[in-house]
Amino acid sequence: MVTDEQLRTSRAVQRRTGRTFHVATRFLPERARYPTYVLYAFFRTADEVVDDPDPDAPAEQRAELARLREAALGEGEPDDPVLAAFADVRERRGVPDREVREFVDAMEADVEPEGYDTYEDLTGYLRGSSVAVAYMMLAVMDPDDPAAARPHARALAEAFQLTNFLRDVREDATEYGRVYLPRATLAEHGVSAGDVRDLRASEGVADAVRAELRRTEERYREGVAGIEHLPDDCQFPVLLSAVLYAEHHRLIRERDCDVLSATPSLGYRDYLRVVARTWWHWRRERDPEAVFYRASAIAAEDGMEPEEGTGLSGATGRRDSGCRVVDRLRSWWPVG
Repeated sequence: MVTDEQLRTSRAVQRRTGRTFHVATRFLPERARYPTYVLYAFFRTADEVVDDPDPDAPAEQRAELARLREAALGEGEPDDPVLAAFADVRERRGVPDREVREFVDAMEADVEPEGYDTYEDLTGYLRGSSVAVAYMMLAVMDPDDPAAARPHARALAEAFQLTNFLRDVREDATEYGRVYLPRATLAEHGVSAGDVRDLRASEGVADAVRAELRRTEERYREGVAGIEHLPDDCQFPVLLSAVLYAEHHRLIRERDCDVLSATPSLGYRDYLRVVARTWWHWRRERDPEAVFYRASAIAAEDGMEPEEGTGLSGATGRRDSGCRVVDRLRSWWPVG
């Protein structure tokens, strides 16, 4: 059983390294929230093996990932609280071993990155880096009809990861030598992965980013259409995650899709505004798909635009639930 110390350690990892995910996780019911802290901490532990600014030799990184895989699957003795907690959650919640292996294999692909020729090639990486995460989360949330939820969970997980790629183009290129933009997309707009690595901002790179934004937003549309298949008490947190991740698209477009000069990032006020707006719409209309298009930076296919305003006060002028949610967010805000 996961101990209090293991849970505190896992929660601290998420709070420190995954601001967006942490905010949404806090709205999950306890039965799903605590295991989610543990899952995220494991994901981050594996991430840090390949994202270390002063990494070991590739062979040593692969050996460490193999050790993590064995400990997570109960095939080796865990030597830290995160691995011990993950092994327990995996067994108790029925997390499929295949998803653990898929995830760690994707991390191994980042040890010596070669890039991706096409989007179809990139989806192979996404299967482990994001879709496996979604399937593990489904095991924790335990929907009544997992088969109905899975294709939408896959799409939404891919959308989240693709948004991260678009937001972090500069960081990935300069710190890790990685370019996740497909070479075919870059070539279509007259630029190359070398241009990205050298931070040569141009209209061609911006056009490639625009093309991938459009592709990513299609994945959001498919993903949010299936939030209704999740348990009622998990729908708002997943919806909020989608709105928060999609908010980066607004920032990217405000920069005219220049993601090489700086990394677009949400600030404290952005989180307050997005959480309050999403909660307000959710209180009015418990339809995840409809709320997403009203609250997020992504328009529906019919062109519905997000509504302005946060709805922080009701007709009587009294503090409403939106303000209380904002107060909760202030107390949760990740620091450090």
